[in-house]
Amino acid sequence: MSGLMLILSLCLWAGSMFMVRGEDPYIFLTWNITYGTISPLGVPQQGILINGQFPGPNINSTSNNNVVVNVFNNLDEPFLLTWNGVQHRKNSWQDGVLGTNCPIHPGKNYTYHFQVKDQIGSYMYYPSTAMHKAAGGFGALRINSRLLIPVPYIDPADEYDILAGDWFSKGHTTLKKMLDGGRNLGRCDGVHINGKVAKGDGKDEPLFTMESGKTYKYRICNTGIKTSLNIRFQGHPMKLVEMEGSHTVQNVYESLDAHVGQCFSVLVTANQEPKDYYIVASTRFTRRVVTATGIIRYTNGKGPASPELPPAPVGWAWSLNQFRTFRWNLTASAARPNPQGSYHYGSINITRTIKLANTAGKVDGKLRYAINGVSYVDPPTPLKLAEYYSVADKVFKYDNIADDPPAKISEITLNPIVLNLTHRTFIEIIFENRETSIQSWHLSGYSFFAVAIEAGTWTPEKRKNYNLLDAVSRHTTQVFPNSWAAILLTFDNCGMWNIRSEIWDRHYLGQQLYVSVLSPERSLRDEYNIPDNVQLCGIVESMPKPPPYSI
Repeated sequence: MSGLMLILSLCLWAGSMFMVRGEDPYIFLTWNITYGTISPLGVPQQGILINGQFPGPNINSTSNNNVVVNVFNNLDEPFLLTWNGVQHRKNSWQDGVLGTNCPIHPGKNYTYHFQVKDQIGSYMYYPSTAMHKAAGGFGALRINSRLLIPVPYIDPADEYDILAGDWFSKGHTTLKKMLDGGRNLGRCDGVHINGKVAKGDGKDEPLFTMESGKTYKYRICNTGIKTSLNIRFQGHPMKLVEMEGSHTVQNVYESLDAHVGQCFSVLVTANQEPKDYYIVASTRFTRRVVTATGIIRYTNGKGPASPELPPAPVGWAWSLNQFRTFRWNLTASAARPNPQGSYHYGSINITRTIKLANTAGKVDGKLRYAINGVSYVDPPTPLKLAEYYSVADKVFKYDNIADDPPAKISEITLNPIVLNLTHRTFIEIIFENRETSIQSWHLSGYSFFAVAIEAGTWTPEKRKNYNLLDAVSRHTTQVFPNSWAAILLTFDNCGMWNIRSEIWDRHYLGQQLYVSVLSPERSLRDEYNIPDNVQLCGIVESMPKPPPYSI
């Protein structure tokens, strides 16, 4: 009998070990958010650091990893981080925006817990509150492929992250006061690459090193707040291999435009004379071109980088034509062992068309940005909390903007904007830019197919120009001046999700909205329960927790 019990115990122990080993791996991080001195343009100023670093630490994850980040807010203002492009399947509680989360108050902490799932690619995180993004707090987020899932290129000798963006020397509090006072931010003061700018005096330390004959992967993100950038490597072409979680057709480019909030990966081969070379980031669509450089050094190389920088493209027609060359790699394996092209999005019937027209105007004499005539304001109670606690009617109204805005919008009102979308419907969204400045739109919780960008006004006849075969699946798209962009997707991820301008002064002054995707079954198959550690605020702060979802 004792022998039988021993065998049973061993079987139970082996089973428990199998379950522990079978669980997806965890990454545990503790981050302290503080102010500190930074010099992205060579002049010391106050910035936002994570564990004393600017830019912040790199999150190097693998698909299906659980990422646990305990964030301690040591600033003097409420703070949140958002994980740009991470879909948080069934779990908008982790999105880190004011429509889903109460902010982390000074002296407090909050632990994010999310799973990166099947999104092999290059991403970033950054602050979503106030104008904190203008002071730092951003960093790179990699999602690598599991060993069983091949990528469509040979493993590089090394991988590097490039976080480039515009920079304003006034500081985030001054910028916020300018916007609160109804003023425009104007043009940026400079551009940085990984928080630095090369001086070009021969004393610059390299940002990256390469060995002759080897190929390197560069993950590039525009972390700025306002300005599109063009990225190029002196003397070295780039092979595009990934864009916001999608493997792309591997075209070769001399330079690539990166609009605010966008990320992509390129392969660069060290096949030139061994010496120093510049990586160049310069502003696009600005009256005065601002340029930043960084040094790439060949190991055992001799000689400084040539002062003659590769030229930048001119005009937005060039950028539009480049967009049209981006293609989904239909034969590459996705995160699961099936080709990306096995999903035929072009054959799905559209069930709803939503046009979102951005405009600028004044409310009470102050500048505001609006969508279909409504400028978004954050209510004291996050939208998702109000919905979960069944008090949404006391906080916001669903569908308070029309799907088809009027041709002329003369008045702007202030309100939260929430669109009520039916679970698992296939929807067409048209971003209509009625202004003379470029736009950059992001959708959290999803990837969408960016099927078209064209000048002029969208009409249903324009659908004949859509790319219904191999448009890249991504999370952020640009819209050129007086132009439109069309995206297609299935809203199958339940939660409250942010559609926002990545141009942060526009975001701060109202160019954003939320979409609510609810499952009528209130089932854990479709959406997770509210986490135990979620912070409560507003009218739900003292309310009893609703009954949990069940399977």
